Amino acid sequence: MKTKTTKVIYWSGAIFMSLWFGASGFFELTKNPVVWDITRQLGYPPHFIYILGIFKIAGVLVLLLPNRLLRVKEWVFAGMFFDIIFAFFSKFAVLGFATTIDAVIAFSVLSLTYLMFKKLYTAELIFGEV
Repeated sequence: MKTKTTKVIYWSGAIFMSLWFGASGFFELTKNPVVWDITRQLGYPPHFIYILGIFKIAGVLVLLLPNRLLRVKEWVFAGMFFDIIFAFFSKFAVLGFATTIDAVIAFSVLSLTYLMFKKLYTAELIFGEV
């Protein structure tokens, strides 16, 4: 795969995930009833919802910075993976399998985006001398 194609796939996925997590973080911070009602139904306390919102917005900002903070982007990807995995299992346990489709889509897009990130930025670039 050519570098240009890899970049297009990476940035398409990064923008999609930024919109996804940015909207989610915004709705958590502004106490949107739809997001809050579902998250509370899953058993999460209010202070945790605010923390999620703050970290999602911060992660989006880091993810959208081109060629900067590569090590921090690794942490952002990890955080997004954990968020999606916890959302999947929480929804599955409380609301049933049919409610997990958004988590499955997000996991698929994030996985592809991360693979393209790893193709574009080698370990030497991210972590220095390995």
